[in-house]
Amino acid sequence: MADPTDSTWDWKTGVLANLLITGVLGYMAVLHKWAPDFYYMSVQEDEYIEWSTYCAFAFAAAAWLLATWRGRGWGRRLPWFTAGLALFCLFVAGEEISWGQRLLAYRPPAYFLEHNFQQELNVHNVISTDLRKLSLRTIIGGYGIVLPLLAAIPPIGLLLRRLGIHVPTPWLIPSFAAALAAYVEYPWKYTGETVELMVGLCFLFASLHHLRKTNAVPAGFRRQPWVSVTIAWALVMALGATNAAAARVHRSEDPARIEAAKIELEALRRDFLWMASGRSKVFSLSHSLHKRVYTYEQEHGAHRLLRGEFADLVSRGLPEERAEFFLDPWNLPYWINIRSSQRIAFLYSFGPNRRRDSSYTEIRGDDVGVFIVGPQTD
Repeated sequence: MADPTDSTWDWKTGVLANLLITGVLGYMAVLHKWAPDFYYMSVQEDEYIEWSTYCAFAFAAAAWLLATWRGRGWGRRLPWFTAGLALFCLFVAGEEISWGQRLLAYRPPAYFLEHNFQQELNVHNVISTDLRKLSLRTIIGGYGIVLPLLAAIPPIGLLLRRLGIHVPTPWLIPSFAAALAAYVEYPWKYTGETVELMVGLCFLFASLHHLRKTNAVPAGFRRQPWVSVTIAWALVMALGATNAAAARVHRSEDPARIEAAKIELEALRRDFLWMASGRSKVFSLSHSLHKRVYTYEQEHGAHRLLRGEFADLVSRGLPEERAEFFLDPWNLPYWINIRSSQRIAFLYSFGPNRRRDSSYTEIRGDDVGVFIVGPQTD
């Protein structure tokens, strides 16, 4: 068996792999500072960052499955570790897209319908945030950093080989370390989405390194490993962008999103009614306005919206980023419209076509809306 501490990459391939992975972090940092609107769009559900993460883990799962297949046979040690890596990557990929529920339109088990506000089949929305963060930190640090460092110690490296544990190449330690540091420091909101993509690429490149070391790739790729690394990265990014574009078309006619928007708008309506009550005078019809709910909360100090019934939907699976920025299921802002002279106020979403159809006094077209004050609430 090949020595797991022996990197078969030359220094150029190692540097390239780290640049491609850490470049994702740099790219998102630039977006966050100079194009915040595009940044927040990028980290939303079914956008290109999530789909690229799915592709990275899915490709890694396939590569580790190939390694497991090649490692089977009489007289060989059971390839339990590569099988475990394949299952882990497959699990993460499945979680990223809710196990294809949005694509195949199947109904998840009743437990997820009851406890997950998105009513989707995934585990990460029904476990505690602290446990999820601890698990990811342990995997990044344990597999990507501690394991290759321990394997460099001859007695431990020998033990790992005897146990059938395949150690990731030491070349990837900088990328794993960068991902861990970003996840611990969390320099900007939703850094976790970026870290997940970085980790997916780390696992993918680790699998490519292992396949090359075991001669499971074509000779051309073995001679020039940077080619397989570059192609894999390009495929992940290209397919991520393509799938995101297809997902936008798919979700434009998704009735489940319309129903989710109705539930969310009703929760927002009750929050605004609370603010109009005797307990709070933040909301009133004294002035006409038409603006995003997020802007309204910021400018009018409507902090009830951050801890009211709409915010409580997070405990049932509403993504935190949508709750914090008051985004609808199509990842566009919820709006509030107040006409003081007509004594009308309503909340609305642009709906499936993602453009405004409503007038100042009526909810029209496929816009999804609810009146706070008006004829329909009398």
